[in-house]
Formats: sequence, structure tokens, C-alpha cells
Amino acid sequence: MSDYFAYDFGYSWPVTFGHLIPLALFGAVAVIAAWRGWPRWISVLAGGVALWALAALAINHAVFRINTPAPPATERFLASGVGRVLDVGAGSGRAAIGLLLARPRVTATALDIYQGYFGIDDNTPERLLVNARIAGVADRIEARTGDMRDMPFEDGAFDGVISVAAIDHLRDEGIVKTLAEVARVLKPRGEFLLTIVDVDLWAQFASPHAIAHHPAADRERWRTRLESSGFRIVEQGKIPASLYFLATRTE
Repeated sequence: MSDYFAYDFGYSWPVTFGHLIPLALFGAVAVIAAWRGWPRWISVLAGGVALWALAALAINHAVFRINTPAPPATERFLASGVGRVLDVGAGSGRAAIGLLLARPRVTATALDIYQGYFGIDDNTPERLLVNARIAGVADRIEARTGDMRDMPFEDGAFDGVISVAAIDHLRDEGIVKTLAEVARVLKPRGEFLLTIVDVDLWAQFASPHAIAHHPAADRERWRTRLESSGFRIVEQGKIPASLYFLATRTE
């Protein structure tokens, strides 16, 4: 936890610390109800909500670790430890920086449209680069502004591609275009690590305000999408609030 407050990935206050509101409000009601001798159900109910908020806050920061770099979902991604990697929908850099910390000889390009709102305040390339400097990896990353559906890169430019909670925000047509672009910019047999939001019990319990509204993840549909876009899936797995697919580009 020593580096937790070192970074500023820019997630909005309601996302990161919104649980403090029900914690303070219902905690106060529980204390007042017990002190004033109100009906017991009031203090029990209020105390229960306060305990939920405390537990959800702990999950948000200790399990999801929302303000620290996010390592790759699987150690098998780019196990060689070298190569040029593209982060599609990089945002403020959690995934790209997490990858660079885990793979000290990898270089990365972060691509994001840097428009609209996806839970990050002031989402800019500058914010990503500030976080990269904090992590000590600024010399191995560049930030590019561009649309994942029409990437500004040459064919076969990258050894690997990652994307975390980005492509699954698109509509079906956009997903098809993006997966085709990922296949295009990857070298033959290049690796693609796709991580998408999964509204599991972790998300439903800890983040009903930020994650639980997301459409349910359909594993088989995503497998079909990847395979029809020219990928061979080599690993599929689950982490809290997310599914991941490790795939390689076919010849």
C-alpha cells in the first residue's frame, strides 16, 4: 500500500470514495439510534448499511486497487519479457504502467481517444505520462491520441496488445472494427490480452454505483468474436470484476 497515494489515475470521487457517504451517514444514524434509545431495528439496519459501505470501500481499494498500476491478468502474456506493446483504450495508464512494471524490457504505446467520460476526470495523455514518471517508466511509454476503431499504426507494428475495460464499452459494430484493427497491428503470432468488465458478486457488492450497471459479460460471445477476428484463444480466466482472454493472432 506504500504507493497507493503516489498515483493519480483520476477516477472520479464517487467511484473511489463514494462509499464514505453512506458509511458516515448510516454510521451516525446507528450511533444516534443506540444513544437515544430508538427502536432497535433502526440501529441494526443503519449499522448494517454502514458495515456494507466499509466492506465495499475496503474491496474497492484493497482488492480492485483502483489507484495503483494494474498488472497483466495473466503472467503468460508476453512471457518472453521483451517487445513493443499497444494498450488500446489506455486512459490514465493503470494497465500500461502495470505491464511495464511487470515487464522491465517492454516498451508501450498508449492509445486513447481522450474524449468523453468513462469514470476518469480530466482524462488526458499528460495525466498518463505523469503517472508513468511516478512509476519510473516514462522512458518506455508514449501516449497517442486516436480511435481504437481506426488505429494510426502500420500493419504488424506490435508484438502484443492489451486492453482493459475499454473495448467492451463499444457497440457491436465498434467491437468488430476494433478487434479487426488489433489483428491488423499485431505481428503474426503476436499476443492479445483482452480484459473486460464482468458484473460478478465482487462488482455487485462493492460497486453497484459504478460497475454493476454494466452489461453482463457473455464468455462464449467474446470467444466467438475473437476467433472470427483471426485470433486463437490460448487462455481464458477470471479475476475480481473482470474476465480475460489471452489470444494469439493466427497466420
